[in-house]
Amino acid sequence: MTPRPRRALRRLADRLGILASYVPAGGGAPRRTSDATREVLVAAMGFDASSEAAAARALRAREEEARAERAAARGLRARLVAPDRAFTVREALGGRRGFGIFANLYAVRSARNLGFGDFADLRALVRFAARHGAAFVGLNPLHALRLDPRETSPYSPATRFFREPLYLELEAIPELAHCGSARRILASAAWRSEVAGLREAERIDYAHAAILRRPVLEALHATFVARHGVGRTPRGRAFEAFLAREGETLLAFASFRTMEEAHAGRARDWRAWPVRLRDPGSDAVREFRRARPREVGFHAWLQFELDAQLAAVAREARAAGMAIGLYPDLALGSSRAGFDAWAFPRRFASGVTLGAPPDDYAPEGQDWNLPALLPARLAEDGFAWFARLLGASFAHAGALRVDHVLGFQRQWWIPAGRPASEGAYVRFPARELLGVLAHESRRARALVIGEDLGTVPPGLTARLARRGILSSRVLLFERDTRGGFKPARRMSPRALLTANTHDLPSLAAFWSGRDLGLRRELGVIPDDASLAQALERREAERKALLWRLNAEGAGLGASPSAGQLCAAVYAFLCRSPAPLVGVSLDDLAGETEPVNVPGVGPERFPSWTRRLGRALEALARDPGVAGALAGL
Repeated sequence: MTPRPRRALRRLADRLGILASYVPAGGGAPRRTSDATREVLVAAMGFDASSEAAAARALRAREEEARAERAAARGLRARLVAPDRAFTVREALGGRRGFGIFANLYAVRSARNLGFGDFADLRALVRFAARHGAAFVGLNPLHALRLDPRETSPYSPATRFFREPLYLELEAIPELAHCGSARRILASAAWRSEVAGLREAERIDYAHAAILRRPVLEALHATFVARHGVGRTPRGRAFEAFLAREGETLLAFASFRTMEEAHAGRARDWRAWPVRLRDPGSDAVREFRRARPREVGFHAWLQFELDAQLAAVAREARAAGMAIGLYPDLALGSSRAGFDAWAFPRRFASGVTLGAPPDDYAPEGQDWNLPALLPARLAEDGFAWFARLLGASFAHAGALRVDHVLGFQRQWWIPAGRPASEGAYVRFPARELLGVLAHESRRARALVIGEDLGTVPPGLTARLARRGILSSRVLLFERDTRGGFKPARRMSPRALLTANTHDLPSLAAFWSGRDLGLRRELGVIPDDASLAQALERREAERKALLWRLNAEGAGLGASPSAGQLCAAVYAFLCRSPAPLVGVSLDDLAGETEPVNVPGVGPERFPSWTRRLGRALEALARDPGVAGALAGL
């Protein structure tokens, strides 16, 4: 027997912004939201819809709340969220166009780093890019990571408010000149031997890299406290000003990091801590902070030093002639086991995670295991919390990439423990959120590029254009109605144009089909017959790309080398009207292995651990790399 439709539940879900259906990427029939999914998502927002009577009561309560919210929103719109346009390319480049180099900084290999790309490598990359006329250097999110080797994605960080200490350049910390114990560690044979092992490894060992750095950083912090303290010297006063600027949020984060380390032997996940420590405002947490001033001060000092070093790199980029400079990335969310979910529990829904619906690259959909922000809570403080979150990533940036900007209009919520395909879209206040984004862009005098790829909601592209926010466009998706590649002249004049992204194959992998072979090995492509079909489609795509490149003057033979293909593709992209073109360091290096395989967990593939196969110094000397950049 077909169950009776739950009309009260459906009306309630509609009032709460749970969409009844969506059109999948690539078109096709609308996919409808089930009542079972509606009930879970309604509960995640704090309403009981377990029966029709309960749903009717919740609907009445929600409508009363909505009247109060509308009255408050009228005042908010008049004050925090004026319809600003973001800082524009014309303002940044004076009507010119520009290109930049994108890198996964953590993956950069160099002769001097500790098996993890750091701010010294970023400075070297800035100098390399500036010599070739680049306007910017693009980066992965620099957010602080989880202290868990199973959770290393820069797109699932511990927090989006603070940065990862592994990026610190140890040699640039001023206290090193006055800290004999730190210098002795760095010079010891045992330490240097371990560093050599990390440098030679194919994959990043996050835990080992952090453990190796820790005694050096602790010694440097002790020297800082002894020499400067808080406010005793100019450097101490700079730290004092940083503490005042970051306020209680920084102290809470430093306390959280200290508590994570105290519980490392049992559970790094705060949800498994003693109940008294799960509430950031509890007396127990305050007592913990008072009892461990050295450890809490250490974690606050790390953030001070990270901020100072990144600011120095940004100044160097501008001094080298880069019109835009650093272009970091803002992740969509943060880990459920991380600081943000602990520190701001009222802002997050319970019993659901964020992800994406099924598409060609992840046929089962994707569960990113990120907590979902409650849209109704964003306006409670006039979007001040959200503005501060944006400001943390705009600091020292000349542009900011917003990962999955589609989430400003709607987000895919998945009931906990259910497949990603059983999720549904939830509406977000796009007008207000984009207004805050544009406002913060103006405050920072930094461009905004929204990653609007995938299942794009109706009207979003137009909203971005009205706000002066650039779109993302990727060569592999720029097709005409017959499946061929668009001519350069038909590319978007209001987008940052790239050949690929961190979720897509590099040019060398695309050309060789390595990505398809790997997807078959991992079971994403289910059988050999499906692989044969995928390879056949890829051959057609290769021929189409080669035809398009040659039609626009590339002069490539039937079997171009990886270097020739890279040079031709990026020269082609630069002939488009796009104001900005991003060149992947992975493409310049000829990488074939991915940094990430979407929809595949760490037990099947170690995403985010692959290092560049070639050192940055070697790439800087390579005439083939120089030739590829010369055409830009």
